[in-house]
Amino acid sequence: MSEEMDNLEVGNFSEGDKVKGTVTKIEEKQVLVNVEGSKVDGIIPISELSSLHVEKASDVVQEDEVLDLVVTKVEEELLVLSKRKVDAESAWEALEERFNNNLVFDAEVNEVVKGGLVVDLGVRGFVPASMVEDHYVEDFSDYQGKMLSFKIVELDRDKNRLILSHRIVLEEEKEQEKKSLLEKIEPGETLNGTVQRLTDFGAFVDIGGVDGLVHISQLSHEHIEKTSDVVKEGDQVQVKVLSIDRDNERISLSIKETLPGPWTNIEEKAPKGAVLEGKVKRLVSFGAFVEVFPGVEGLVHISQISHKHIGTPHEVLQEGEQVKVQVLDANEHDQRLSLSMKELEEAEYQQKDYEVPEESKGFQLSDMIGDKLKNFKK
Repeated sequence: MSEEMDNLEVGNFSEGDKVKGTVTKIEEKQVLVNVEGSKVDGIIPISELSSLHVEKASDVVQEDEVLDLVVTKVEEELLVLSKRKVDAESAWEALEERFNNNLVFDAEVNEVVKGGLVVDLGVRGFVPASMVEDHYVEDFSDYQGKMLSFKIVELDRDKNRLILSHRIVLEEEKEQEKKSLLEKIEPGETLNGTVQRLTDFGAFVDIGGVDGLVHISQLSHEHIEKTSDVVKEGDQVQVKVLSIDRDNERISLSIKETLPGPWTNIEEKAPKGAVLEGKVKRLVSFGAFVEVFPGVEGLVHISQISHKHIGTPHEVLQEGEQVKVQVLDANEHDQRLSLSMKELEEAEYQQKDYEVPEESKGFQLSDMIGDKLKNFKK
């Protein structure tokens, strides 16, 4: 009679029926449950506990826990059940809503596998390696257990296929930051940035989500041949905004404008009377321009080149020649520096004029006067 009752109880259920079951025992490869309305045992194979691979059933359920289940098979005196299918059914509905509305959501990375990450969303979600970050990542082992924001990029319920992307979320955030920054910044502002990449014509600098170009002519007050002579990738720099093209998302920046100019404090660097060394940069009819500091050229007027009369500076000087000059006057406001070479020649000439010849050393004035007196007595 008891056997007939059990068969009757099993016969009340069909494949696909949804039931509630209380966990009574957790074994290595299966879970036993007490099914409401049945006097026979229900069994959940470990493969039917979760959409993910499960090593231990106890990692998913615990004794006395009440579960929503679906009947997958009716056997004599036994119901085979699935927790995974119930979870998946309700999960697909939520996932379809997120996919249709292009929603962003947070989820924990459950597994790191070859080729990407696995996320449990009631169904198995896969994040290909190329969709994890917006930059190359060599090792994903640190991502286990990490919370990330995702968007669904592919969903196929029939094929049980769910593809997620964290990279798209990052790219959209950066694009929004870029638009916001383009609206806020104005020419003349000074900002901090990071050098992203170098080109022959300048450097691209990230100023907080958007790149601006520092043309090679705006890198330094000095003339430079290569961008890499001044900056390298990763450098933290200060830049001044020169212009903004919001329609084409182009920003022109300058590092040079944030640096002290070559004429700053020129009165201190080149005080009146100071002797400096420089290079003859240009020769003109009225004198020579000599560079004494990077970006600072002073004029040696033709009248100040030599104590001898000369018709043109070319008679005594040539471009590229290293010379010594004396500062006559310096003016930072007008960026004017007056120099002289003649003053140094005259000083040298006078020094030589007053030097006592080597052969006369050892004679005393009294000796010379004595000789004169002797002649006078005669």
